[in-house]
Amino acid sequence: MGKTTSDVLDYRKKDRNKFIKTLIQVAILVVLGVMLFNAVFDWKKYEEPNKANWTNEKGFIAISYFGVGRSGTPKLVAKKQLDEQLQALYDQGYQTISQQDILDFYKKKKPLPDKALFLAFEDGRNDSSLFAQPLLEKYNFKATALSYGNKMGNSENKFLQPEELKKMMENGFWELGSNGYRLTYINVFDDQGNFIGVKDESELTNKTKVGYYNHYLMDFIRDSNMIPIEDRSKMEARINEDYKLMNDTYMDQLGFVPGAYMIMHANTLYGGMNRLVADVNDANIKQYFTMHFNREGTAYNDSEGDLYNLTRVQPEPYWYTNHLLMRIQKDADEKIRFVRGDEEQAKEWDRLGGAAQFMENQIVLTSPAAGSGMLYLKNSDSQKAIKLSAKLEGNVIGKQSIYLRFDREKGSFVRVVLHDNELRVEQKKEKGEVQELFKTELSQVIWNPEDLTFDRASVYTREQGESGAPELEKYPINIKNTRPFEMTVQGDRLSVSVDKIPLLDQQIDPSISSGGVALEAAYSEVNKKDDIYDGVFADVKIESLAQPNGEQQMLFSNVQTGLAGVVSSIKKAFYATMDWVIDTF
Repeated sequence: MGKTTSDVLDYRKKDRNKFIKTLIQVAILVVLGVMLFNAVFDWKKYEEPNKANWTNEKGFIAISYFGVGRSGTPKLVAKKQLDEQLQALYDQGYQTISQQDILDFYKKKKPLPDKALFLAFEDGRNDSSLFAQPLLEKYNFKATALSYGNKMGNSENKFLQPEELKKMMENGFWELGSNGYRLTYINVFDDQGNFIGVKDESELTNKTKVGYYNHYLMDFIRDSNMIPIEDRSKMEARINEDYKLMNDTYMDQLGFVPGAYMIMHANTLYGGMNRLVADVNDANIKQYFTMHFNREGTAYNDSEGDLYNLTRVQPEPYWYTNHLLMRIQKDADEKIRFVRGDEEQAKEWDRLGGAAQFMENQIVLTSPAAGSGMLYLKNSDSQKAIKLSAKLEGNVIGKQSIYLRFDREKGSFVRVVLHDNELRVEQKKEKGEVQELFKTELSQVIWNPEDLTFDRASVYTREQGESGAPELEKYPINIKNTRPFEMTVQGDRLSVSVDKIPLLDQQIDPSISSGGVALEAAYSEVNKKDDIYDGVFADVKIESLAQPNGEQQMLFSNVQTGLAGVVSSIKKAFYATMDWVIDTF
């Protein structure tokens, strides 16, 4: 039998689809090729600053990124995100300083630029170098790339190797530093209380199965009864040997030992660590390194600081730009200009607290440290009937709230709160207390155990180890989630749907009869590490239902429709395809 017309058309359609797919793959490979070409061939050189104009005798901030990827992960900052943060720092007037500038600041009392930034990238990852290099060139920033000694010259391709590290220094944008020789854990108990001893980081991929542990340099090696199996001299010999291995590796591979050191699991060396263990670490650090960023969590180092007890902040991948700026404002105690994004959208809201960035279809509302950020929709005063839909996209651990009928003068409101994956509906009458109308735990958020990071290294007892894993919170602090919300308030009734499932149709107090719409973001006390939170409100659509002609009036919308929506969808599909190509090949 011959081919039918439909067979021919189907064959041509397949050819056409195959051709389009090939064009897309070629375009992606070309983009990747350009990125790699720019990373290999350094066209720009770092322009040294005019230090004669420097007058800052107070101090500097230090920011250290764990790693950078093309797109963000729970552990890696996205290239676009890094660009936005460096752009904001550049716009604030920050200039990067070198390791030598820090040495001169403390040893010779030489001044720094008015806004001084020490920038670093830890872990020695290839992707950090690849994606950070063009940004350093863009802003003429200098950075320190840190590495592990035992990752040099091995077969783990994701880590920078000696020849690459040497080449990075040639254009002046990079200096080198060290995270030490190894990332190994000792005195490990699993989550069932079983003692499993010494394990390399690569052997502990599922960190939810680990109960207790310590870092290789932070304690005596102990048996299952937590009794040291090495005396002081053996402990000192082991730790000395680790630093010597680090020294010998760098000398052999690079010809020198980098000056800056950032110990893993910071904040323990001069507090919490056994004194004898601390002493041998301290002696080695001062022997091999010129400075030590021993602490993590705050960004600012003042002139009274210690070269061997410096501090840095590590921006998390879930931090938006204003989150980092808010942290710097708190730590350095200086006024910061926050980024606003789309000015037309921003004009529609009164900012009552925190900082807000308007990004295409997202409103990112950042709380001040230990406080709450709030936006109030200007044209929503005295509304009696409102329909609101939005996707709440902030981290699971945190507090995002939507206020309906918020009367700023009376202080009355109805609000819907998403707090640590729990939904609460509350109301407040004039001069009254907040009253809970409804509460429920929402459906479980699924997260990958590999996304969990270690941050509990400590000294502990045998009883603690054998008791199994210490009680952890239900969700890690770095896990994001999206919850579609829809709510209507009309008369004395409030209805709320989450994930397109109706959850309540509730009567509210008749005295709370009108008011505006507000958004709020606040941190959760579950997050012991960070008291700043980014509430993310996407595809926000707010309509007034109380029009004389019965029609609805759009009060605000950042939902992308028409051409803008099509372009956004194409961009997302393209980036998703690029991610697939990178992960696959």
